Amino acid sequence: MAQDLTPEYTVPGVELDAAGRLIGLLRMRLHALNDLHLTLKHVHWNVVGPHFIAVHEMVDPQVDRVRDMADDVAERIAALGGVAQGTPGVLVEERKWEDYSIGRADAIAHLGALDLVYTGVIKDVRAAIKEAAETDPATEDLLIEQLRDLEQFQWFVRAHLESTGGKLATAGAATETDAASRGADLG
Repeated sequence: MAQDLTPEYTVPGVELDAAGRLIGLLRMRLHALNDLHLTLKHVHWNVVGPHFIAVHEMVDPQVDRVRDMADDVAERIAALGGVAQGTPGVLVEERKWEDYSIGRADAIAHLGALDLVYTGVIKDVRAAIKEAAETDPATEDLLIEQLRDLEQFQWFVRAHLESTGGKLATAGAATETDAASRGADLG
């Protein structure tokens, strides 16, 4: 049974029940962002190979920005009258995706898997934008800003996976392991 997230108060112009739906929507975005920044740090710590330094240094600014995104989402939840649940237990209990599956691996293999991670996160943000647009332009705007950055980060990742002819090595990959394998074939 779904938890009732309807707050006791919210921002002016948003109905309480709508605020509850927005809080639920943002709660999943918060989980996704917290998970993403931890995944990016995991990649940062476990990347090896000839492309190590490029990927190692590319990932840290993404970690910092994703952490800022999580903070913005948590503060929006609070402004709407909700509780920003940022603990690991709640994240693991409520998330709808599996944990990142690649350990110590070649940089290009990690980038192959990260491409798939970013695809999932971006699809979910786009769906959240569509839902928020019906209720609250401030929440919609917050998500649109984050979408632009997430798409840019995926572009950075994909630049390492794309051939000069425009073919993406991870095209058609269904799992992180498959995407990592296809990426590693490039390296």
